[in-house]
Amino acid sequence: MPHAVPELIPAPAPAAPPEPPPRRRWPLRLLRASAVLVLLDTLVQAALAGLFVTGDLDLLAWHAANAAVLGALTVVQTAAAVLVWRLLRGPGWPAAASALLVVLVSVQQGLGEARVLAGHMPLGMAVFGCATALTCWAHTYRPTAHVAGGAR
Repeated sequence: MPHAVPELIPAPAPAAPPEPPPRRRWPLRLLRASAVLVLLDTLVQAALAGLFVTGDLDLLAWHAANAAVLGALTVVQTAAAVLVWRLLRGPGWPAAASALLVVLVSVQQGLGEARVLAGHMPLGMAVFGCATALTCWAHTYRPTAHVAGGAR
């Protein structure tokens, strides 16, 4: 019976399939940019309100006009959060929280126009807190390599 000679050189491993190109990160960049704009505009709203309270009555018109800008920015942020959720397979809660922020800003506008300051001012603080939390999350979120690589 002949002796089997062990192979000294192992057979080459089959070639691994090429890595898929990294998934585009533009939805996350859009979310980060829109979240920062929402947060900054929320700060502008607070500054305009504060300056109005000190006696500059012209700033009330600016505050009201900027509320429309803030409403539009929250819609953009919500769309970006949905894209991160659907295209990058990120978590869904930021999209839901962004949609809630759209509702909060709309209610905030209604309370402001009705001059219901007892609800308008605390809700403004809630809008600022929500905007801050979403901005922090957007800038610390890192898609996993598995998801970012496009495999799944």
